[in-house]
Amino acid sequence: MIAALKFLHIAALLCWCAALIALPILLHHYRGAKAQSRFTEFRLVTHTGYTVFATPAAVAAIAAGTALIFAADVRAEWLWVKLTFVCGMSLVHAWIGHLVLRSGESGGTFRMPPPLIAILLVVPQIAVVLWLVLAKPDVAWIGDLLPVVLLEPQGGSL
Repeated sequence: MIAALKFLHIAALLCWCAALIALPILLHHYRGAKAQSRFTEFRLVTHTGYTVFATPAAVAAIAAGTALIFAADVRAEWLWVKLTFVCGMSLVHAWIGHLVLRSGESGGTFRMPPPLIAILLVVPQIAVVLWLVLAKPDVAWIGDLLPVVLLEPQGGSL
């Protein structure tokens, strides 16, 4: 079962990461489409890519990863750092969705910020997640940076 969860998690993560890189490129490529046929193509490609491919891949990757944490009983410190970067990837995912929505609803009048910024934000996060999973470094020193309140149960309860 763990092998199947790992396979699903890795496959979904690969699809999600590919979408996080491809969608900003598509948004940049079609930015400023003036002809109706070009705008229709832009809307179909970006909306379908986000709602039919990227979002289900993100949900599947996160769900399989969560199930894998419990199935494999992983409690290492590097996992919590990885989950922080996955949250960052989720924020970039949401921002890309916002750009897709606003650009589609505006009829080409939305002044979009450069969508390639998303690539600059997400590629380092993807690289850190990959490094953390493969290297499984000892990141116990992060606990030294946190206040004691976050490291111990308060009042004798969890």
